[in-house]
Amino acid sequence: MATAAPPSASRIAVVTGASSGIGAATARRLAAAGYRVVLTARRKDRIEAIAEEINAAGHSAIAYRLDVTDRAAVDEFATAFPAIGVLVNNAGGALGADPVATGNPDDWRAMYETNVLGTLHLTQALLPKLEASGDGTVVIVSSTAGLATYEGGAGYVAAKHGVHVLAETLRLEIVGKPVRVVEIAPGMVKTEEFALNRFGGDREKAAKVYEGVPDPLTADDVADAITWAVTRPSHVNVDLLVVRPRAQASNTKVHREQR
Repeated sequence: MATAAPPSASRIAVVTGASSGIGAATARRLAAAGYRVVLTARRKDRIEAIAEEINAAGHSAIAYRLDVTDRAAVDEFATAFPAIGVLVNNAGGALGADPVATGNPDDWRAMYETNVLGTLHLTQALLPKLEASGDGTVVIVSSTAGLATYEGGAGYVAAKHGVHVLAETLRLEIVGKPVRVVEIAPGMVKTEEFALNRFGGDREKAAKVYEGVPDPLTADDVADAITWAVTRPSHVNVDLLVVRPRAQASNTKVHREQR
């Protein structure tokens, strides 16, 4: 199926959490596909550098510093653009890998606020513009963690399950309107920061997540899937796309090579 060129009214694509990893890769991919990309994240220097790189490549991007957990800032952001065609809710992340009995409630709260409420804030603020475009798309980057649990992952699983349910419910509630709701659920993705942030900067623990795993997904693999879903013809909605590396059969079944 051919890639559809974005219609003029829908050429602006907002990507949250775009300072690194999947968000940054998605911004690059969407820009190359013809969208004017708005990169948002808390780290202004990072998104400005990526936007500059995209523009230098002959595409179009701008950087906008934004904390998705700050509703007032999100509402202000929504007034900055007259039309928006695509929203990629990517901002999120995991904190800790403790069992329920000893999990840190502050980590649980932070994960819920970023993954779930951050997605809610942006979706609520931009949904009128997406609908007004006549051809809008909401992408929600969830996780296979939102579909099946694993030991030590309850806080993150709960947050991503919330995101998964948000996507399912939104799709039901806006059916008949010119807005698609796409959920992309990645499995094991090796990025420069995800596992490192989860383990509080402990590089040894972060490295063990991927130890022996042949070819985990890259951020660009997921960005490719997101861009593919966004660029399907307008009548085609990719409800849920689960993307895993070949070495991963489930959240708890991963092939690891002996060294």
